[in-house]
Amino acid sequence: MSDAQMTDAQMSAAQKSEGLSDLAAHIAMKRANDVVSSTIAFGELTVEVSANRIVDFAEFLRVDAACRFSSLVDITAIDYPTRERRFDVVYHFLSMYQNHRIRVKIAVGEEDMVPSIIEVHPSANWFEREVFDMFGILFSNHPDLRRILTDYGFRGHPLRKDFPTTGYTEVRYDDAQKRVVYEPVKLVQEYRQFDFMSPWEGAQYVLPGDQKAGAK
Repeated sequence: MSDAQMTDAQMSAAQKSEGLSDLAAHIAMKRANDVVSSTIAFGELTVEVSANRIVDFAEFLRVDAACRFSSLVDITAIDYPTRERRFDVVYHFLSMYQNHRIRVKIAVGEEDMVPSIIEVHPSANWFEREVFDMFGILFSNHPDLRRILTDYGFRGHPLRKDFPTTGYTEVRYDDAQKRVVYEPVKLVQEYRQFDFMSPWEGAQYVLPGDQKAGAK
């Protein structure tokens, strides 16, 4: 397809993809010891780096003239319970100067500590606390690593795949004690039974028109 036949949207997508390819090649060349792999999918660049290099890599992304990823948008994690290195910690950076976004992933084990990037991006403080709260991932050199979304006495980490959907405790306000009380979750057995049968299966009644099928 020639340039004349391409729509503005197609040309824009092609230019964006080319720009991301150039960026990925630049990062791979400059930080060969940090980058494990890089992929471009759905118009987004994802770079996997070694966990122990994340601080230096984040600093490179921030100051390098071709990158200038000055904004940390988010930090989250993904749980793969059967994998040896159970978690992916995922960072999203934005370059308003180059109009690029990048996703950076590091793979960490359940007992591993992830270096905090607060010294590079102070806004990582609450993001890292949230990841700790939800997944139980520890960040070294964090100045105040404590829960941020759940209560102080909360048990477990809700976004781990092995965390029960019911949780371990329930909270209610007790009128007699005039305070909030915590109690173990108690579910009667009937609520633990799941019927995966379709509503149309096992029906004990005849729907209009069914008698015609039996008459053949």
